[in-house]
Amino acid sequence: MDFRSSETHLFLSMIFDMKRIFPVILFITAVLFSFIFHSCQEDNFSSDPNITLDFSVDTLRFDTVFTQLGSATRILKAYNTSSRPIQISDVFLENGSASKFRINVDGYTVDANGNIFGTNDPLPPIPVAGNDSIYIFIEVTIDPDEPLSNSPFVIYEALRFKTNGNDQMVTLEAFGQNANYIPSRFSAGTASRLTCDMMTQTWDDPKPYVIYGVLFVDSCELVLPAGTDIYVHGGLVNAGGGVFYNDGIWFFEENSQLSIEGTLDNPVTIQGDRLEEPFQDVPGQWGGIRLGTGNNVHSINHAIVKNSIVGVRVDSAATLNISNSVIRNTSNAGLLGVHATINAENCLIVENGSNSVQLEYGGNYDMKYCTVANYGSDVAALRLSNAVCQDFGCVGCVENEMNATFTNCIITGSRTDEINLSADCSDLPLNANFQNCVVRVNELLENYPDFFTNNCVSSSCFNYPTEEPLFEDQFEGDYHLDSLSYAETKAIPLPGITSDLDGMFRDGLMPDIGCYESTY
Repeated sequence: MDFRSSETHLFLSMIFDMKRIFPVILFITAVLFSFIFHSCQEDNFSSDPNITLDFSVDTLRFDTVFTQLGSATRILKAYNTSSRPIQISDVFLENGSASKFRINVDGYTVDANGNIFGTNDPLPPIPVAGNDSIYIFIEVTIDPDEPLSNSPFVIYEALRFKTNGNDQMVTLEAFGQNANYIPSRFSAGTASRLTCDMMTQTWDDPKPYVIYGVLFVDSCELVLPAGTDIYVHGGLVNAGGGVFYNDGIWFFEENSQLSIEGTLDNPVTIQGDRLEEPFQDVPGQWGGIRLGTGNNVHSINHAIVKNSIVGVRVDSAATLNISNSVIRNTSNAGLLGVHATINAENCLIVENGSNSVQLEYGGNYDMKYCTVANYGSDVAALRLSNAVCQDFGCVGCVENEMNATFTNCIITGSRTDEINLSADCSDLPLNANFQNCVVRVNELLENYPDFFTNNCVSSSCFNYPTEEPLFEDQFEGDYHLDSLSYAETKAIPLPGITSDLDGMFRDGLMPDIGCYESTY
């Protein structure tokens, strides 16, 4: 072969060029094969139910307090920590069209019906590659001037994800109404102290007050003028080690004083901060008001306290004067006194998970024109005790003298016995006197056979027969007297108390028993 010929030269050049190009062709082929192979693998989504999503946060908070119509946006990341690809089959807002929130998932804007915005097409399955993540953009728009039922102080939503049969949730939380957050809107689950150096602090801002965490009032008289609205953010808090406690406690320490100055037309309202319709009558939403040990004199007039665990607790040596007030819908006691002094007039204490009125470890108590009713709970409406057990079985106890007087009061409920007189471990007398009261007792008479002669002043207790009408409709929360109520005209006039809880004048000669005077 003539290597000098042009044909031969061209042939040899091609051979040597192929030797140089061939590794490049191999590399490109390998890359294409790898891409095709991995693409096929990516389409092979895992359906293993053990593979779940991880999120950047469990609760996504919008910390903006809205003072005018506005919106805010936050970002949530959903992680697939598995090496295998998965698909999120559904992402949606639990409240649907009623939600204040909107979402954009991996580039798709989702409407209230879970469809791609502007279409009737449902959100397609969202792929998440192995060891990868996706972004979810969440926006909230709030009008703080809307009614509290539409725009409460704290707006909650559940953003739900369904993956491989797993239903997961991230809580969305935004602040709606413009309010005074005490001590701040980030203090849930913490304890804080309010003090004014033995002076007086008045909460008279027209905006509501929202209490977060456990608030200790120290060295301060706190005044709540007429019309003040207090909302308490409660709930269980994990203190670590499997220990939980109830948040939302308002604690007045030894050198503090609570003065509530509501009026008939503008009462002071203290309740939980969940104002959506499903939470209107849910008890136990916050801890309650505790008036701590000390010689302080607290006053509550024209107040509504509801939806707490304990309504108001008064500790040893403290004094509470409460009038024209309502304590209702608690998961434990409504009014609790522990070796305290309580004077109550024209009060309604109802719908309690434990005793409506619980008076322990002795003390001095005087209740006039009060309605104490506990329907649907297997505990007595009224409990009186002059001792506290120190050990299991109550072998040892600490005792204090009990002096309690009830005048023109209704004490009833769904049990056959709505009065519990307990002196199990005490030798001290249990001084409890009832005058012109409608009561509900039965088995109590076995332990106190002389109850109606010894405990009822002038034998003026009326043991309520259930076949007789009493309230308008206690099962609907209406404790006004029925037009033929058993409590009508059975009270005695009391100097200084000329009107009822509604401001209606009481009959000067034959008033009615309980917090309401009949209007029939």
